[in-house]
Amino acid sequence: MNRDLSLAVHTAAVAILAGVTAGLGVFGRGGGVVASATSIRGEHFDYVTDGIYAYNPVRVVAEGIGWDVVTLFAVAPALLLVSWFVARGSLRGRLAATGLLGYVAYQYLMYAMFWAIGPLFPAFVLLYPLAIWGIVRLVAATDLDALAGRLGPRFPRRATAWFSLALALLLVVMWVPRIATALSGDLAGAGLLGTPTLVVQALDLGIVVPLGLAAAWTLWRRHRAAPVLAGLLMVKAVSMAVAIMAMLVSAWQVEGHLEVVPFTIFAVAAAFAGWLAARVLLSIRPDAAAIG
Repeated sequence: MNRDLSLAVHTAAVAILAGVTAGLGVFGRGGGVVASATSIRGEHFDYVTDGIYAYNPVRVVAEGIGWDVVTLFAVAPALLLVSWFVARGSLRGRLAATGLLGYVAYQYLMYAMFWAIGPLFPAFVLLYPLAIWGIVRLVAATDLDALAGRLGPRFPRRATAWFSLALALLLVVMWVPRIATALSGDLAGAGLLGTPTLVVQALDLGIVVPLGLAAAWTLWRRHRAAPVLAGLLMVKAVSMAVAIMAMLVSAWQVEGHLEVVPFTIFAVAAAFAGWLAARVLLSIRPDAAAIG
């Protein structure tokens, strides 16, 4: 098996496993049986007691179903499609695959740490390292100097750098006050939702913020790694923003009201990140050695 085909098989395998796992979440969510409980901290919450995501707070399950819908019907099919381009040696396909694998890695790392343990836990633990390994393999197989030489004049270096920096700062502004609120003892105000800690905030501040800063820095410095980081971050950003919008809509169906401000913020982010992702990928000129 040649290198490109091996990378494509790896990418497709992650897509299929993610699609099956997300499908089990969507269609195995149960009948919505709920029980109220009080945590050791005195928080009163309703918990789902049946289905694949049993023993998680109702709001958390609602958000997870929204995320699973996006993974099942958008990200997994996109990753399968991209694997075909990876098999053909496409640099555009490789960059798109790294971003989609970044989405999968983030989702299932969070699920493995966040959800109450259940039947899908082994799949979560299998998916995120497979996705991370796929990113490493794709980047290692890419000649960064050759990729930099293939960039056309339309590569959105400055716009992508500013967006990467803005994304990192937005997450800091969103999450640092929430962490401070939780540490002050106001668990309801911090939005723990009956969970023991702030997993999303930990992952965003520990992974996404450094990635955004690294992308901005390499773009400004015209470093050879800039196209890879830009492609990874922009594709991941648009897929994550769409997933968050779906999570908010799913929570709306459960709670009866839509959180308009965050929905609007992530809708704008999805549109702008999608525009940048398309420009990044289309700016890579195809050549005879690798169909773009």
